Amino acid sequence: MKHWILLALLAVSTSAAAESGTALKSDSLRAEPFGDAKAVGSIARGDKLDIVEKKGAWLKVKGTKTSGWVRLLSVKRGALGKSDNAAGVLDLASGRSGTGQVVSTTGVRGLSEEDLKAAKFNEDEMKKLEANGVSADEARKFAASGHLDARKLDYLPAPQGEAE
Repeated sequence: MKHWILLALLAVSTSAAAESGTALKSDSLRAEPFGDAKAVGSIARGDKLDIVEKKGAWLKVKGTKTSGWVRLLSVKRGALGKSDNAAGVLDLASGRSGTGQVVSTTGVRGLSEEDLKAAKFNEDEMKKLEANGVSADEARKFAASGHLDARKLDYLPAPQGEAE
């Protein structure tokens, strides 16, 4: 019985400790973990943050001035190194973070073939999705700011036994 109490206390104490993080880019802080939630503040690239909670692809963070929800990919857990920008981008791209280099992913899982066949077009949701897009010129400027080069890639060959 004493072991269970000790484990429960340990779990509570470790979950209460906030993890530190650094803003990878400027972004809005939201009142709730949704893209259309009310903006309650903002963070700037390099801001030091305390990560309070994680919910799906969102992190609840506390900055020096305000707190709120921000997209997971806007924050690097731990400190952002001054001369290690390339490693930070590679860590972000691979999903690796922290000292243990644990891989984390975000996405949607659990949709069956029947769910996909029964899906219906929703114009309002498409408008929300399209509102997050950027122009080709904005994408090129963003890539240039990260010193990324354009490369042409050939399509993968069709799998054996399948028609094109």
